[in-house]
Amino acid sequence: MSNKSIIILAAGAGTRMKSTTPKVLHKISGKPMLYYSIKEALRISDDVTVVLYHQAQRVQEEMEKYFTTINFVIQDHENYPGTGGAVMNITPKYEQTLVLNGDMPLIQAVELEKFDIDATIVMSVLQLEDANGYGRVVIENDSVQKIVEQKDASEDELKITTANAGIYQFDTKFLLESLPKLSNDNAQKEYYITDLIEMAILQKKVLKPIIVSEENFKGVNSKIELADAEVIHQNRIKKAFMAQGVIMRLPDTIYIEEGVQIEGESILENGVTLLGNSKIVNSHIKTNTVIEDSILVDSDAGPMARIRPGSELDSTHIGNFVETKKAKLNGVKAGHLAYLGDCEIDEGTNIGCGTITCNYDGINKYKTIIGKNVFVGSDTQFVAPITVEDDVLIGAGSTVTSDLKKGQLYTTRAKKRVVEGYFYKHFNQESQEK
Repeated sequence: MSNKSIIILAAGAGTRMKSTTPKVLHKISGKPMLYYSIKEALRISDDVTVVLYHQAQRVQEEMEKYFTTINFVIQDHENYPGTGGAVMNITPKYEQTLVLNGDMPLIQAVELEKFDIDATIVMSVLQLEDANGYGRVVIENDSVQKIVEQKDASEDELKITTANAGIYQFDTKFLLESLPKLSNDNAQKEYYITDLIEMAILQKKVLKPIIVSEENFKGVNSKIELADAEVIHQNRIKKAFMAQGVIMRLPDTIYIEEGVQIEGESILENGVTLLGNSKIVNSHIKTNTVIEDSILVDSDAGPMARIRPGSELDSTHIGNFVETKKAKLNGVKAGHLAYLGDCEIDEGTNIGCGTITCNYDGINKYKTIIGKNVFVGSDTQFVAPITVEDDVLIGAGSTVTSDLKKGQLYTTRAKKRVVEGYFYKHFNQESQEK
């Protein structure tokens, strides 16, 4: 871990997102954008401060779900608006201070470590084919000589393709001494962190540029950019799993959230969605199956199955259109069209098509427990709470309303009734009534 402090700017409203949700809380791969900036910062520093203002309490509460060791500071936006105002009233712990943006979710710690350069300011720059829309950075003899906004650039300066990426590392002493000297004498009446660059140049300080990749330092300011960033992040997640031995069919169609774990030679077919903190071990997830906050070990699910939160499947087969929720299944077969919620089912048990655990009475949830080697006929309903012991046979179309003992046969089908010619009599009666 390097000896540098990190400040993450997350105070803005992000009006271009056109949303009531703060920009930094918009999600990529299941986590807020700001989560990724903090996560990578903590990999290289134990002194991380996040600057908030817009919906500050909401942003802080969301981040505290994931992190407990970072500092939060509320920007004095009324008196000191702007990026320069955001870094005021912070006392960094270390001699170097790295300033990041909370809307750069693709940043990686390995890239931030490259800022370890001996200079008063290390400034990130992008080498682009077309820098239109970016502030230009004038570099001579491997030193930053000037930065200029596009609207203020001369004809020659507009031809420059070296652009400001917006990440800076400051000598902390210089930063603290210079911040009180910032002025808001500009059209926006804001305090700009970029003015510190001009101060350092005038003082003939050492300013070093560092060329960074556009992908890693990509900012997100609109929902189009949010979608673009998520594609990049998804590709990173999937490539990492495939490098570890996971098989993926048409990976561009698969969605995997941050926090998912996959172990062994698991197989993911096209259209699979893995959400939350799901864990997949040596399992085969078939086409268009959704798994959320669940664990599958030595199992298969799908196609078109839904494994909802709290499910634990071990050595189990889940077929098409089967849904589980808080289901603990060990060595179970449920081939198709079943709902298994709030239940525990043990090995050797076969669940017939159309089986339902009726776990909810409109007020409370109840549990169904089914033992080993139970054969459940098609279209069976278990009215929970209920316990079925081992080695039980349940006839198709049964409604189970009481506990069943080991070895029993259970059926609740009505006695067969056949009325010859009833169809014709029924419709003749109907026509006469009309």
